[in-house]
Amino acid sequence: MNILLLSGSPSNPSRSTRLLHHVGDRLNELGYRTARVQARDLPAQALLHADFNNDELRAAKALVAQADAVVVSTPVYKAAYSGVLKTFLDILPQDGLSGKLVLPLATGGSQSHMLALDYALRPVLASLAAKHILPSIYATDAQIEWSEEYGLNIDTTIAQRITEGISHLTHSLIALRNQGNNFDAVQFTQLRCSA
Repeated sequence: MNILLLSGSPSNPSRSTRLLHHVGDRLNELGYRTARVQARDLPAQALLHADFNNDELRAAKALVAQADAVVVSTPVYKAAYSGVLKTFLDILPQDGLSGKLVLPLATGGSQSHMLALDYALRPVLASLAAKHILPSIYATDAQIEWSEEYGLNIDTTIAQRITEGISHLTHSLIALRNQGNNFDAVQFTQLRCSA
């Protein structure tokens, strides 16, 4: 099964992209094929003008279409996901995530921005017809640290959430494959809030 790692960070490097790549590496270790799209690397003019004839945009959209699951990451600014991610999601067809599992990841300066995933990003992903949006993983900047000497250091609480998120994603992919795409919808009351 194919998993797309979609980075919505306008910065390079960024904590949200490092978190995304960490999750991607863990998925690769489990035998999943991953592809990567960094929205910031797509041609800005083509994105802003929704140039559907642009080869790079078409290639990025094709990766979305081929994926069984999408892990999307974004930094949170002013209680919202990034503008570059919004611009990329806007060029997808109305059913651009149809039949796909989605695992949202985000980083932000403080816990006060954590609900941005549930109140800002989740409705957009749902409007794109995602089959199932898994519980979000949110980390503060203090919980994701990088050093040239030691690499990525993830707080134990977030590391546990990542392990749970990967487990949930892999079990959901297996269930999706085994049920021939007859995946049962999850009731809203069963969803956990981001923490």
